[in-house]
Amino acid sequence: MPAAHELTHPEAGDIDLVGVLAALGHPVRLDIVRKLASLADGEEAFCGEVVPDLPRSTVTHHLRTLRESGLLCQRPDGRKLSLALRRDDLEARFPGLLGLVLDFSGPEPAVGPEP
Repeated sequence: MPAAHELTHPEAGDIDLVGVLAALGHPVRLDIVRKLASLADGEEAFCGEVVPDLPRSTVTHHLRTLRESGLLCQRPDGRKLSLALRRDDLEARFPGLLGLVLDFSGPEPAVGPEP
């Protein structure tokens, strides 16, 4: 069992489609993935650069969900946490999925009953 401070990531072959889609199903996590996807391939960003203003416990939960689903890699960098999208692993496992999800803007949220 890894130590509490160690971050575990699934092997590329263990990334599960249901887990990936479930992680992307939350708007905050989808936004984090979109921001990471906008970086150059292989480029990392610090947590504070891509995560919206949320309580620390909420941020921790969302990042853990994304990491455990295989969508991102977290790497401690001093007192900061570097994040990178696992684009190559996701593309190898589910070709075209990431691009499809990121290109889809989704329906506009309903604001009330239609007249």
